[in-house]
Amino acid sequence: MLFSSVTFLYYFLPVVLTCYFLVPMPRGSTVLRNVVLLAASIVFYMWGEPVFVLVMLGQTFAGWIFGLLIEKWRNQPRRAKAALVWAIIVSIAALGFFKYADFFIENVSQLTGVPLAALKIALPIGISFYTFQILSYDIDLYRGNANVQRNFLSFATYVTIFPPLIAGPIVRYVQIENELGVRRTTLSDFADGIRRFVIGLGKKVLIANVLGELVAVYQASDEASVLFVWLYVVAYALHIYFDFSGYSDMAIGIGRMFGFRFPENFNYPYIAASVTDFWRRWHMSLSSWFRDYVYIPLGGNRVPLARHVFNIALVWFLTGFWHGAGWNFILWGLFYAVILLLEKYAIGGILAKLPILSHLFVILCFLVSWIFFDAATPAAAATRVGMMFGVGTDTGAGPEAVYYLRSYLVPLLVAGVGATPLPARVAGAVFGTDKGKKVRLVAEPIFLAVLLITVTAFLVDGSFNPFIYFRF
Repeated sequence: MLFSSVTFLYYFLPVVLTCYFLVPMPRGSTVLRNVVLLAASIVFYMWGEPVFVLVMLGQTFAGWIFGLLIEKWRNQPRRAKAALVWAIIVSIAALGFFKYADFFIENVSQLTGVPLAALKIALPIGISFYTFQILSYDIDLYRGNANVQRNFLSFATYVTIFPPLIAGPIVRYVQIENELGVRRTTLSDFADGIRRFVIGLGKKVLIANVLGELVAVYQASDEASVLFVWLYVVAYALHIYFDFSGYSDMAIGIGRMFGFRFPENFNYPYIAASVTDFWRRWHMSLSSWFRDYVYIPLGGNRVPLARHVFNIALVWFLTGFWHGAGWNFILWGLFYAVILLLEKYAIGGILAKLPILSHLFVILCFLVSWIFFDAATPAAAATRVGMMFGVGTDTGAGPEAVYYLRSYLVPLLVAGVGATPLPARVAGAVFGTDKGKKVRLVAEPIFLAVLLITVTAFLVDGSFNPFIYFRF
């Protein structure tokens, strides 16, 4: 079930909210409301994945059991560590089987020449996200950074809660540990949640979907011109940003309605001053997860040069592989490893003194990287990157490229401005005064209502409406 669907907007979400707030909280306990959320989350997941809900619940139960064992053996380090190791093995094995089995079978077959039949296993939606949430709980519990959750229903609510379930942000148990037990939704929280949700919905439907159509046009076209590939990659960069950040906004907004404060996932990444800064701003819940659970335990940057190179390479190999079972994703991750090492040890100091050049460098890096991210194969990605710079094509600007540039120029400009803090700063300046605050009380609800009506019209019309990160 998509957030950006009539079914979710006008049936599922209103029913769940109604049931949730009708359930009492005796002595402030949220146990009954957690049961409502758990049931709603299972229904939400089963809407598109009726069989794989058993996989999710099985992994959840295993993570909970291992957590109890880690806590039980708190004073027996060997046993506690063994429980953690098995928790990691079980979670990674499930992820590996469903997400990577066919990738390994295909590559072993090509390497050995032995024909091996692919298993053709469907990928459970959201498995990459909820697996990392389970792992973070068990690891934090082992480190002593979290308290054990003895109530399975509360733990299952944490893992399966539907707003961030299938495309993030990745929520750590310690971030909502207190809210699982005690939480209240104030009128202000609920209003903030609605505002965040509707704006995210608008980003997704009115910007990401429109630019997604342009990306699809390029992918279906036979025209090979420099202008068209640049038009495509710029559209894709803005499309994936508004698609993913829009989803994160909606998830955070819904969470706020229920009294949860989920972590932020984006902070205007396209204005980054360096590639390092870009990854502090893009998919922050994932990059911080790899930092805290992989990079730092490996020694981080407080190691000899050779080991640091290895640490960076491994983390970014895993980051790329996490996104998908394909060599294009691995190369995408390793591309960033190389760039980050270059910034650290070679060109970072020079770029820091030339901010305009540094920003242009960042833009070029993420544009090239998105080509690998979106390509079906590394060879296809290499071809498109070459075409960006005139290699493999004799045409600077073909008729299709010119036509679609004119057709999508306004959405591209709107998206480009919208990917910066400028709109928020203008709104802050306009509505930050005493008079502006009074105007906002009237203008904001009208704006949100018009935005919701407009989005609904687009959805009823049956426009292009996929979510990119569902496949991860």
